[in-house]
Amino acid sequence: MRSDAREAAFQIVFASLFGGDSGEGFRKKLYKKFKLNEEETAFAEQLVTLTEEHGEELRQKLAEKVTRFAEYRIFPVDRAVMLVALAEIFYVDDVPPVVSVSEAAALARKYSAETSASFVNGVLGGFINP
Repeated sequence: MRSDAREAAFQIVFASLFGGDSGEGFRKKLYKKFKLNEEETAFAEQLVTLTEEHGEELRQKLAEKVTRFAEYRIFPVDRAVMLVALAEIFYVDDVPPVVSVSEAAALARKYSAETSASFVNGVLGGFINP
């Protein structure tokens, strides 16, 4: 399921952004934990790669939208969730942007503060509904 692939990608990106292990062994364990099939693993890898390759650009886009907060003031989980979602919104053509936003809000709801889902939804919504 792509939701599980997104969750695995988020965990990998979070780990890499904040100094944790995000190497091949860690990735394989996550993919196994989430029981991802070959297609889902490829999707997760695509999200991770896009987030890494376009990281600076995505962080800049995020900073431009979230003008009330310096990037360091955004919860780390929310930042990682939004970076993965932005990579999906801008670089994955076969996923409607509204799905990316909804999935990101669900991840924020699961992993972050109580108000994070609405924050993530609002910020990302600004990218698809300018």
